[in-house]
Amino acid sequence: MNSAEAAEIKQQEETKRTFRIKGMHCAACSSRVEKAVSGLTGVREAAVNLATERMSVAYDPQILGQDDIESAVSKAGYEAEAEEEPGEVQSEARVELAIKGMHCAACSSRVERALSGLDGVREASVNLASEKAQITYDPSLMDTQTLTQTVGRAGYEAQVLQSEAREGAAPEVQDREMQERVEDLKRRLFLYLFLAVPLFVLSMGEMLGMPLPAALAPETSPLAFGAVQFLLTAPIIWLGRFFYTQGLPPLLRMAPNMDTLIAVGTGAAFVYSTWNLGEIIAGHFPVERAGDLYFDSAAIIIVLITLGRYFENRSKARTTDAVRQLMQLRPETATLIRGGEEVTVPVAEIQPGDLLQVRPGERIPVDGRVVEGTSSIDESMLTGESLPVSKTPQDWVYSGTYNQHGAFRLQAEKVGGETVLSRIIRLVREAQGSKAPIANLADRVSLYFVPAVICAAIVAGSAWFLLGGAEFSFSLRIFVAVMVIACPCALGLATPTAIMTGTGRGAQLGVLIKSGQALETAKGLQAVILDKTGTLTEGKPSLRETISLSGEEGAQERLLPLIAGVENESEHPLARAVVDGIRSKGYGNFPRPDSFQALPGKGVRAEIGGREILLGNTELMRAYSVPGTEEEGVASRMQELADRGRTPLLAAEDGHLILLLGVGDELKPEAKGVVSSLHKRGLQVAMLTGDNERTARAVARQAGIDRVMAEVLPENKASEVSRLQGQGLEVAMVGDGINDAPALAQADLGISMGSGIDVAMESGDIVLMHSDLRQVLTAIDLSRATVKNIKQNLFWAFIYNSLGIPVAAGVLFLFGGPTLSPMIAAGAMAMSSVSVVSNALRLRWYQPKESLRV
Repeated sequence: MNSAEAAEIKQQEETKRTFRIKGMHCAACSSRVEKAVSGLTGVREAAVNLATERMSVAYDPQILGQDDIESAVSKAGYEAEAEEEPGEVQSEARVELAIKGMHCAACSSRVERALSGLDGVREASVNLASEKAQITYDPSLMDTQTLTQTVGRAGYEAQVLQSEAREGAAPEVQDREMQERVEDLKRRLFLYLFLAVPLFVLSMGEMLGMPLPAALAPETSPLAFGAVQFLLTAPIIWLGRFFYTQGLPPLLRMAPNMDTLIAVGTGAAFVYSTWNLGEIIAGHFPVERAGDLYFDSAAIIIVLITLGRYFENRSKARTTDAVRQLMQLRPETATLIRGGEEVTVPVAEIQPGDLLQVRPGERIPVDGRVVEGTSSIDESMLTGESLPVSKTPQDWVYSGTYNQHGAFRLQAEKVGGETVLSRIIRLVREAQGSKAPIANLADRVSLYFVPAVICAAIVAGSAWFLLGGAEFSFSLRIFVAVMVIACPCALGLATPTAIMTGTGRGAQLGVLIKSGQALETAKGLQAVILDKTGTLTEGKPSLRETISLSGEEGAQERLLPLIAGVENESEHPLARAVVDGIRSKGYGNFPRPDSFQALPGKGVRAEIGGREILLGNTELMRAYSVPGTEEEGVASRMQELADRGRTPLLAAEDGHLILLLGVGDELKPEAKGVVSSLHKRGLQVAMLTGDNERTARAVARQAGIDRVMAEVLPENKASEVSRLQGQGLEVAMVGDGINDAPALAQADLGISMGSGIDVAMESGDIVLMHSDLRQVLTAIDLSRATVKNIKQNLFWAFIYNSLGIPVAAGVLFLFGGPTLSPMIAAGAMAMSSVSVVSNALRLRWYQPKESLRV
């Protein structure tokens, strides 16, 4: 991987800008400015030219912005002014922010809206489940400081995640923070229950058939009854004060969130009950006022909401289990061969070119090539294939894979963030932070949901009090129930939790899904185009047949070594197959041709020992006036080879046809079953190849494919995909990512197969880490399962709120039904979020329908 690709993977753009510096008078001035700017974190290079009074700065826009540089120059006693460079095209930059303080979908929608509204921000996506924002922006118009300040003004806290932190330390810190949050909620719950259980018995005991002693009974001791409830409730309110500190300030900013609903609902119940307790103390109808206390509602609501958040956060932590497991595959240390001695060093210190020793039972520390020894490697974490892979010198091995048996030495090629494992982790994390278009409706609803609920609660409570003639306490109960039953969290978590779990499970199965968009596109596919060579077939052509055409005795023995000598000079894949096939027949010591000429699209011409050798198709033979190609016997034999999926090659010596060679690439054993399964899933299947029409149709017939696009040059593959799209079909293209890149990009969904892992990861929307075609089915089925899961989550979230709010507002009571207790409403709200996350977690156990299982 070159440095440009590495920079792209890290989503990090180096911005170069020129500033005009005012106030410099000598070399000391320019040195002072250069030192001040060079010392800023994120500046990679700063050069000040005193003569031109210009400063050129190369810096990371994720870490600092233009304003930071100008501020540093100002503090040094000078003035900096950024110049507009003629013809400058400023590249876009991407940054990831960790957002703290979001508790519901209204929060994430508000942050996303605030960021999207900034000049220079091209795209902003906020994920409630991962608590991250991904922003694409123009660094000439925007900087990270403005982004974090904008999030701050919206009422939340933002922190830039550096590229190296995103793949290493930061995720671990975030996981630790999540675990600490879960533990904190757990501790609070024990304290809450210690106080809430006696409070519940005191307030509801008599209704449940548990009479209270006279000293606490509301009829005989109303003051004690109310005072004890107050003393039990006040600590719960204090311990749950974050609902108020995080819910009331946004209300004052006219940007309410879910905590606002809890704070206002429980606050109203607590204040009203405290007022009634004051009435009891003052002696104003104490027994009646004792029956009008709602301390239990305020306290139990907080307890139930906290219980729900405990389960929700614990479940959210499990959505990233797949990435956490991948990160744990990276060993901490490696054995370095230095001066002939073995030295244990941290993996972070390994450089490309280092020689490493790997023993049985160890995980491979970096990507590299085996230089000495042999072994069997378990690569299931990369490919999903459980069978170990034999490794010999010059074979590639990958970081995180498990060395089962032999000891060997490897030369480090790719280290740190360039290893395949690091890139997989990065791709999965980016996918988990992405959004699917299906979430757009929920995002729009979430933004206005909380204000609408507050209005609904006020209208419902007021209507019962003013129009329905209900008592104030009844109206208050309706108001509180509506406030606490509404759940924007369920809406906000419906999509991201499913995407996080689905993409994580995909990584475990060797299917890298790069975005939520890819998931949704895969679900709606109508046609799949399969490249032939290396996708449908093994990608290893071999010499299958040799047929004598001249009738000359010993023609094969005489001509085959000459043909091998000629093909040795060619770089065509079929040439290598011919050479290997002739060598396997026992021939060796192939002569080198005196002259060699490759004729694209036709074959090759060479001279050996004064004899002219031609090897190619009928067009080559016609070009050199070789007779016999039109004879019925030759044509029928060529047709017969093509009908069996072989590529026919004619060999001529000094203008006479001598041999007919049949070169074939075997169909993968699973190909026919996969094509049949795609048809059963309602998908059209087509094959794309550069082979001649007859050979292509023979291969397609073996695989069960009825639509063939043959004799297509690599540069024309994209137009063939476009032609199919022009028929109104959503098309997926499956290829190896090497010469299929334009076609993969043109398709609605590009699926690259990872027989060449390194190349495949850079191509396509979905990467299959193993060359087994059944992974295509896994990718499609997992995408469909994930989108189905998202729809289930959104359905239940919308249905829950659509039904729950009217019931809480007392609609059933109008028709003689019951009202909804605020405590039951709070419990239902808490469980709605838990149910959505729990449903998403079912994807952790997804298993392919075919035989690829992990």
